[in-house]
Amino acid sequence: MANETLRALAHLYGVQTSYHDAWGRLVEAGEEPLLAVLAALGSPLSEMAEVGEALAFRRDELAARLVPPALVAWDGRLSGVPLRVAPGEERGVLACHLDLEAGERRAWTCEVESLAAADHGDRWLALPDDLPPGYHTLHLKLGGRAAEARVIAAPARFYLGDGRPRWGVFLPLYALRTARGWGAGDLTDLEALAGWTAALGGGAVATLPLLASFLDAPAEPSPYAPASRLFWNELYLDPQRLPEAALCPAARRLLESPEIDGERRALAAQPLVDYPRLAILKRRLLEEMALWFWSQTGPRRAELEAFLAARPELASFAAFRAVGDRRGESWQGWPERLRLGTLAPADYDEEDYRYHLWVQWAAESQMQEVAGAARRQGAALALDLPLGVHASSFDVWRERDLFADGVAAGAPPDLFFTQGQNWGFPPLQPERLRERGYDHLIACLRHHLAHAGMLRIDHVMQLHRLFWVPQGMAAGDGVYVRYPAEELYAVLALESHRHRAMIVGENLGTVPPEVGEAMARHQMLGMYVVQYELAPAEAGPGALQRPPPALSVASLNTHDMPTFRGFWEGRDIEELRRLGFFDAAQAQAERDRRAAQRERLAAALPPRLRAAAERGGDRRQAVLEALLEELAAGPAHLLLINLEDLWGESEPQNVPGTQQERPNWRRKARLTLEELAAHPDLIALLRRIDDLRRKGRA
Repeated sequence: MANETLRALAHLYGVQTSYHDAWGRLVEAGEEPLLAVLAALGSPLSEMAEVGEALAFRRDELAARLVPPALVAWDGRLSGVPLRVAPGEERGVLACHLDLEAGERRAWTCEVESLAAADHGDRWLALPDDLPPGYHTLHLKLGGRAAEARVIAAPARFYLGDGRPRWGVFLPLYALRTARGWGAGDLTDLEALAGWTAALGGGAVATLPLLASFLDAPAEPSPYAPASRLFWNELYLDPQRLPEAALCPAARRLLESPEIDGERRALAAQPLVDYPRLAILKRRLLEEMALWFWSQTGPRRAELEAFLAARPELASFAAFRAVGDRRGESWQGWPERLRLGTLAPADYDEEDYRYHLWVQWAAESQMQEVAGAARRQGAALALDLPLGVHASSFDVWRERDLFADGVAAGAPPDLFFTQGQNWGFPPLQPERLRERGYDHLIACLRHHLAHAGMLRIDHVMQLHRLFWVPQGMAAGDGVYVRYPAEELYAVLALESHRHRAMIVGENLGTVPPEVGEAMARHQMLGMYVVQYELAPAEAGPGALQRPPPALSVASLNTHDMPTFRGFWEGRDIEELRRLGFFDAAQAQAERDRRAAQRERLAAALPPRLRAAAERGGDRRQAVLEALLEELAAGPAHLLLINLEDLWGESEPQNVPGTQQERPNWRRKARLTLEELAAHPDLIALLRRIDDLRRKGRA
């Protein structure tokens, strides 16, 4: 009986009590993890003895809701709003008004008994007209109860542009090298890459997240553990591009000094990005510019003030970063008043505060310039929205009620991570997201979509469910928490159309069928990765199990996978054996499988490339070109080419599950952009790919 009660309580909070794992086995959640996750979701319990009372509390809480906090009107139509009618309200009069986002109000009243009946004595309220796209607010009053709901009126299908097949390139911005480099790529380098790509016919330049990060304490190089999803990483600013570089005498002297030039050259010569050292160098310059800026008046000062008025959260972010500058520690170590979000000017240095205001405005301005130039040239920016934020991030500190405490997002055991994964960052509270009308998510999306022609949503399964791991428990002991998928798709679809940007869902790995079904229903682009799609040895002719779907972004690999050369040579197998993910038998079995895949790929070479390989050419290069050309001739909406594959890079940018063992997120590209642009064979390959894509547009 206790277990049945616990399961009933979990159901009312959207917690799955079981799931099917990567091997298809049913896994039942344990009592202890369920209790911990329920407590993190706000259930008033800490032990099994309290489950019965917690269930009664939850039932009463849900019964008291006159209407759900969020509703979706697909294509402006919402056939019925479910009303929770309490005893004695059946003969009441319901007062309604709908405030449209544009300012119009629609008001009406109706008798409850005239409404269509629903289950358990509830009723259905029909909205009077089709709704324009937008975020509207429905206000209801019945007797002594009042409620409101966010109504998301969204197109049922995502924005897809003109539908013509295109191709683009991928490279992490930190890895991009140019002759003018500072030790990591910057936004001016990104603009140059976009221009080069567009000149060859490419329509997109994709990179990893460019969000604010902790460059000192807690030092974290991963772009998937940002300090905020609402602000940019000032490390990617090009100092020489800023107007203050010429206007500020102190900055001019520094930029012209042998000391700064020598440090810039030293950082550029290193094979790995030295984030702390580069951050110190750039901040030295940017601080001088910020000091000069704040000493002046004029149009630029007015522009910053207008930006701050439009983005009031920037003042809070600047104060948060300034306190961190002074204290040199994560916010969890701050005194209680500061931890709880109350900051005063005495808590930080004014110069630091003003620096962070200015540098974020400068980063936003430079992003706007670069994205605009890329768009005009024909190669839009394809940005990346990470699943979460660092536990010590500004977002968690400022939006404490939105993030679950005492748990971390992760993944259950699978074929690779046999113990499961704990990603270390707190997940968003699904119910609180709904109650707040998805304001935080909308702000994160708009921050990116203001500049992106395409946005990748990391771990798209998060729209449906996310694996929560309670603090102190093994990753494999986590449980799945469900999210309001249709409402999240509606927000994404609406913002997609408003910004005329395509949305890509990262749907790789073990993904339940309902995710693919929802993506297809809303025409959301998915990912097609060749390393996952290679046909087994016993299959019929052809190298791939299936062609890429039309609604997909096709690629050979991702940033979390070995490069094509690394995969071809089995370097990842040896690395995984060294790290303890494979034992000797598993490693040998994978080597044998990989050898069979190589032979199958070589056997599927078209005559032209097979003849070149047989004449003493590079068989790996022939297979690479064949696969890219096959994808280019196929139906995928976008073909994304990892630039490092073109010159045979063997080392990956990231090996999941490793931290200190690997220089993840730090390795620079072997070729500079100038060297790549002067490489005739690679240029010829990209021109063939462009020709194949253009034939698909005809």
